[in-house]
Amino acid sequence: MSVGKGNNSENPEIDLLTVFSKIGDFFEWINTLLFRAIRFFVKNVIAVVVLAVIGVGGGYFLEKVSPRFEQKIIVEPNFKSTDYLYSKINFLEDKITSKDTLFLKSIGIQNPSGIRSITIEPIVDIYNLMNKDGKNIDLLELMAQNGDIKSIVKETTTSKNYVLHTIIINTAAIVSAQNCIEPILKYLNSSAYYEAYKKINSQNIQNKIKSKEATIAQIDGILNQFSGPYGNHANSEKLIYYNENLNLDGIVKTKDSLSAQIGTLKIEQYNTNKIIKEKGIVLNLKDHKAIRGKLTLILPLLFIGLFVFFSLFNSFYKKQSLKVKANLE
Repeated sequence: MSVGKGNNSENPEIDLLTVFSKIGDFFEWINTLLFRAIRFFVKNVIAVVVLAVIGVGGGYFLEKVSPRFEQKIIVEPNFKSTDYLYSKINFLEDKITSKDTLFLKSIGIQNPSGIRSITIEPIVDIYNLMNKDGKNIDLLELMAQNGDIKSIVKETTTSKNYVLHTIIINTAAIVSAQNCIEPILKYLNSSAYYEAYKKINSQNIQNKIKSKEATIAQIDGILNQFSGPYGNHANSEKLIYYNENLNLDGIVKTKDSLSAQIGTLKIEQYNTNKIIKEKGIVLNLKDHKAIRGKLTLILPLLFIGLFVFFSLFNSFYKKQSLKVKANLE
């Protein structure tokens, strides 16, 4: 029993020695690997330098001969036409991907082969989505219970409820609004259903404006009756309030309110004069996304990486071939 206890007391020391030995072997392996890597690059320094120069030159050349530009259109879909807008953009993307230049030319695009892609994404505005009275707060909280709120606000179903959206067009050359942007916007606004909807909406707004203007005219008539007797002198154009007969102060406030409402209606009329209303256009931004603008760094690393891979593969193949021959002999 005493011998057993002695063996147990020595086990922790043996385990620690084994661990330290393994750690030492690991660092030795790292040192060996590092040395071999350095020796490999020193041995092949000329090939590595040549590949790096070719990669930098090739990347610079590709970026110069095949530049890409980004066009952005900020739009607001009116009359609940967001789904219609997204389906139209997806349709255009399919036509661009399939290189259907005949269709693209038919809608007025002058150089359809120069368009690489067209996409759309929402401008995330969570505060507008929740509305001023907070009706959507509970809905968002409920949706966020089963997922991350950041992913929820960018999810497709949620994103279509935002007011503004950005159409992104990637082109191979500089474009103008006349030969690219305007034809696309005209195509997006070509819908018989929404065109009829727009006319009805515009007429309704105009009727509201006329009604409110008529009410303001009546108020002006009432005010003129009270101010008339005192308007004979140039310096006596002040309005006299007869609060005991009529609340003229309330009438004036009503007039101001109606004037503000008319102003709001006119802005709404302007914002809804198109099915898809453009809010801003930015043309010919140099595209630096993804690997664009980084080819002078990526190509050298790619070429050197391929050279290292094939060298290691060749070395491995030769060693295995020698082993096979040795076993056969």
